[in-house]
Amino acid sequence: MEERITFLSDGLEIEGLLDAGDGDKGVVITHPHPLYGGDMYNYVVETIAKVYKSKGYTTLRFNFRGVGGSQGNHDKGAGEQKDVLAAISFLEDRGIKEIDLAGYSYGAWVNAMAVLSAGSIDGMVMVSPPVGFVEFDKKPLPKLKLVVTGSNDDIAPAVKSEQMMTVWNPKGKFKMIKGADHFFSGFTGKLEKVLASGV
Repeated sequence: MEERITFLSDGLEIEGLLDAGDGDKGVVITHPHPLYGGDMYNYVVETIAKVYKSKGYTTLRFNFRGVGGSQGNHDKGAGEQKDVLAAISFLEDRGIKEIDLAGYSYGAWVNAMAVLSAGSIDGMVMVSPPVGFVEFDKKPLPKLKLVVTGSNDDIAPAVKSEQMMTVWNPKGKFKMIKGADHFFSGFTGKLEKVLASGV
């Protein structure tokens, strides 16, 4: 059962939804681009949370600064990275010892930048990383274990996403869902199965 929580990031109050698991594993889940309507209630974000919950993880999804009830303003990824790090700290303060980062679209991009300064991450999942929309740093992401995208995704093109795996983590899994576009409309069931096999 998710509960509404808040945590501080850079002096700003950030709203989130926490679903406590039984063990000491947790995941921070980030949402798509807020300037295009993305928030923590996005159905792909909810799908990611559902899968992690089924694996016994404590899940924390939250609204980036300036979204919904979170204070502040959109910060083009810089401030949002601080929000991710603050969310990780929130879970750590609750005794969570193993923490994953999972992001969808813009959230995956923010996570990829934030993880370079987050030494405590145990695993990482990216759903439709927007490699066709924004530049990703060409730096290794050794904790990345799974990237999922659709064959009809023009924001996270499958070919480019798979190519980036050679930079991010050649040992990580790359999965393409045939027929799915960036929004996974009609494909959330398949997405759920792919995530469940890789988380």
